[in-house]
Amino acid sequence: MELILAKIKQVHDNCAAAIDKLQTNLHWTENQLEANKQEATYAAQAAAKALPKRLHCLALRLTNEYYTSSSNNKHFPYQDKLEDPKLHHYALFSDNVLAAAVVVNSTLIHAKKPADHVFHIVTDKLNYAAMRMWFLANPPVKAAIQVQKVEDFTWLNSSYSPVLKQLASQFMINYYFHTPQNKPDRNPKFRNPKYLSILNHLRFYLPEIFPKLNKVLFVDDDIVVQQDLSPLWSVDLKGRVNGAVKTCGEIFHRFDRYLNFSNPLIAKKFDRRACGWAYGMNMFDLSEWRRQNITAVYHYWQEQNEHRLLWKLGTLPAGLVTFWNNTFPLDRSWHLLGLGYKRNVNPKDIEQAAVIHYNGNLKPWLEVGLPKYRNYWSKYVIFDHAFIRECHIHP
Repeated sequence: MELILAKIKQVHDNCAAAIDKLQTNLHWTENQLEANKQEATYAAQAAAKALPKRLHCLALRLTNEYYTSSSNNKHFPYQDKLEDPKLHHYALFSDNVLAAAVVVNSTLIHAKKPADHVFHIVTDKLNYAAMRMWFLANPPVKAAIQVQKVEDFTWLNSSYSPVLKQLASQFMINYYFHTPQNKPDRNPKFRNPKYLSILNHLRFYLPEIFPKLNKVLFVDDDIVVQQDLSPLWSVDLKGRVNGAVKTCGEIFHRFDRYLNFSNPLIAKKFDRRACGWAYGMNMFDLSEWRRQNITAVYHYWQEQNEHRLLWKLGTLPAGLVTFWNNTFPLDRSWHLLGLGYKRNVNPKDIEQAAVIHYNGNLKPWLEVGLPKYRNYWSKYVIFDHAFIRECHIHP
């Protein structure tokens, strides 16, 4: 009996030691898994926000061509259409030449009357020559196009725009890019440079950019048009300023997903369960915008959010508060979202949508883009263009 008890005790001690070792290994493995997850998230963010070498090559080739070509070939046709309020005007703010080209190309391929469409592209001074050169070399058939750089909008300065003043502040730079040594690193989204780009905020200054126009369709550069969009200019917005597709299908698209309802200023003014809506294809009534002085509403909320206590990231939360009770719901068939992050979008829904949107990190021009959706975008790229071939941009 003593021998049996001694063996049992030895086995028990060995089991306890084994359990301790397993628990230690499990804890170490969990820490490694969390570290690897964080590393993968950073890698995905970096891949999504960095300019691929092939697109950088394209921009450099176009810029060189622009400055070495004859000055007589640097004017776009149909410039008399740029301020005609009877035509269909698009506002596209982008620093990505290839993406902008796909938006214009896909829109015109499906337009029943291409001559009625006018594209206003605003970029930055770094990409201005490349953007102009692309559309000079590949002019839209019958449609008018304008390419401007944001630096030429001298009225858009820190004295007029609270967000421009904030973007240049040390507080904002520290908030987005500096992490205290004694604290863990924050969400990598905070390090996305687009949040410090005025191009991302131009959408709130459409009446100032287009003083002679009554309506403008705002489009992001990560969309593809699949149908004629002309009927959008006939939609009655019922006195609202913003026409957009609402995003009530998922709980994380409610107002409390974007705004800080622990702040009394937000809690008193808005409904946390209110339905959000999509940026990326929005019909804006500029006449009603001016009449209601919506820009002043935007400025008020930006000033209140100077220290990022009302919301943290992006322009959608700013849009939600600026156009609160001022957004008309467009039919969902106009705008399908999710091709930049969802892996199970119904192919039938994609085919039927007027506009598909690659919102999210997995853009179709990136290696990390979802292959199953890439063809919807790549079929509008001019792959036989000399610079596209030379820069090894392939379907």
